[in-house]
Amino acid sequence: MDAILPAILSCHGTTLTDEEKRFFSKANPLGINLFARNISSKTQLKNLIKECRETIGRDDLIIAIDQEGGRVRRLVEPEYRSYAAAITLGALPPHEAEEACRLHSRLIAADLRELGINVNYAPVLDTLYPETSPALISRCFSSDTKTIIRLGKTCVDEYISCGICPCIKHMPGHGRTHADPHLNLPRLDTPLDELAPDFSPFRQLNYSPLGMTAHVVVAAVDDTAPVTQSKKAIDTIIRGLIGFDGLLISDAIDMKALSGSSGEKALRSLEAGCDCICYTLGQLDEMQDIADNCHPMTDYALERWQKAKKVWNKKVLFANSDKTAQNYQQLIGKIPPYQETYDATEVLNKLLNKEKK
Repeated sequence: MDAILPAILSCHGTTLTDEEKRFFSKANPLGINLFARNISSKTQLKNLIKECRETIGRDDLIIAIDQEGGRVRRLVEPEYRSYAAAITLGALPPHEAEEACRLHSRLIAADLRELGINVNYAPVLDTLYPETSPALISRCFSSDTKTIIRLGKTCVDEYISCGICPCIKHMPGHGRTHADPHLNLPRLDTPLDELAPDFSPFRQLNYSPLGMTAHVVVAAVDDTAPVTQSKKAIDTIIRGLIGFDGLLISDAIDMKALSGSSGEKALRSLEAGCDCICYTLGQLDEMQDIADNCHPMTDYALERWQKAKKVWNKKVLFANSDKTAQNYQQLIGKIPPYQETYDATEVLNKLLNKEKK
């Protein structure tokens, strides 16, 4: 096997340019992220995914998307169903909430499998607090730890049973911070023992095949570097207290919480202990910088990736999705129309594009 770049990258539009094809075929990234700018129709998206796999030359390419529900979803009406935000699911009575989460995950999994997508960056396991950032509020299940664990487990288990790799995020949790990591670096000055409830959902669901770091400084462990770029924080909290041994993906390194060039940010994240980095903006020069500065995937990372692949290699039959959708709709009620008022990654994309003009 040719050396794999430990990066899940992105493309700029709805098809690959000749320059992107040349770059991706040479760089051999672990995977490709999909965003709203990459999607115009179901047929187009299937063709783009096929094009990515053929260009890079691997059937085991990670094809990842943020399809949480609520305002963070890339597959939108009218070709796709509406899905509730986590906060809506968490507000239902306990039994109904679990069933709604099961149906929610199963329906999304069916959408993704049909397209050829194998990873969903969900569920969010951050704990909701009064000070939680607007970027995160509706994406949290609850302020109650037991509720987060119960509903998070329902989603993780259902995604796995349906052949989609879930990715728990954002470890070790940044619900206590008001800063938005897309724009600023959040900081937690809370003592480590007081953070235990925030770590608990991640610890209880540490068997998830994939997990994503948070760009947050946990001062009790590392007073300067965000968790994504802190070996001490990753070793002590994520691999230690949480006990996560799955494939660890950085949150998007193009967020303004991190400083430096794309290559520098990627290298620091990998040296800290991330198995691979996530890059979202589709800028070819920045992706080349990542490729020029990063070593191939480590043996440990490759082993974790192999375990993840077993999930999406399952053969799954989705029976009577229309009935499943009806049951889901009865549980959650009417979902507000999709409004891109704060789809954080897309907001960042627009912000940075304006800065470059």
